[in-house]
Amino acid sequence: MSWFNRGPVVPVLRLSGAIGMASPLRPGLSLAALAGPIERAFSMSRAESVAVVINSPGGSPVQSSLLFKRMRQLAEEKGKRIYVFCEDVAASGGYYLAVAGDEIYADPSSIIGSIGVISASFGLDRAIEKLGITRRVYTAGTHKGSLDPFQPEKPDDIERLKSIQRNVHDVFIGVVKDRRVGRLKGPNTELFSGAFWSASDALELGLIDGISDVRTKMREVHGENVRLRVVPVERGWLASRLRKLPSVFGDSESAGLAFADDLVSAIEIRALWSRFGL
Repeated sequence: MSWFNRGPVVPVLRLSGAIGMASPLRPGLSLAALAGPIERAFSMSRAESVAVVINSPGGSPVQSSLLFKRMRQLAEEKGKRIYVFCEDVAASGGYYLAVAGDEIYADPSSIIGSIGVISASFGLDRAIEKLGITRRVYTAGTHKGSLDPFQPEKPDDIERLKSIQRNVHDVFIGVVKDRRVGRLKGPNTELFSGAFWSASDALELGLIDGISDVRTKMREVHGENVRLRVVPVERGWLASRLRKLPSVFGDSESAGLAFADDLVSAIEIRALWSRFGL
């Protein structure tokens, strides 16, 4: 008889890592990598809930939007309610993913928010001048070489970049306002300044709905017999990456470029996490 009294199954989809960015051992979050697991999460159970656990400092605004849209589309098609649970951080693109939830919860120590857009680079034009290096760039197109870190900044290039950032920021703000309509409590100048908060402050601002964890909340919603089933997320990226690496007897230049690319990616991802003290 106990077999027939088993509780409902709630799929748990874990989205952990930088969005759209990848390091050698940590594949980034992207629609291409996660389309299958997301589809399974919304199809594997008759329960009306899907739990999404997020731990992300952000990344690509495009991949954030694509993942957000896919989860909302499936929720509407399948008649599911999404419960989001933020772990260490759900900031920037990570919070973009979080607002796909009908309800958002966090740990008391979670970092929430950072609703903004950032672009970072280095100015190396003086460094190469001191080294006696001449930069030679040939383009077809007036702005093709804009924002080259080896050349002095141009006011027009900076304004063009800021214009793009404002457009992307406006899209982000619109999504948050639409998904959190009637729940946001702070002034726009504070909510959308790019600042981030602890969970208690985020709750006061209406960015989340409560302080809880996935097991506790799902028991409140579905009863003590609820069963949580983690949806497997394929990690075949590493194996495919290793297959693409040149052999030790192959092209040393390609090996060097691959290593440099992975190193830069790892540094960028580390910088994203470090912004939030992680």
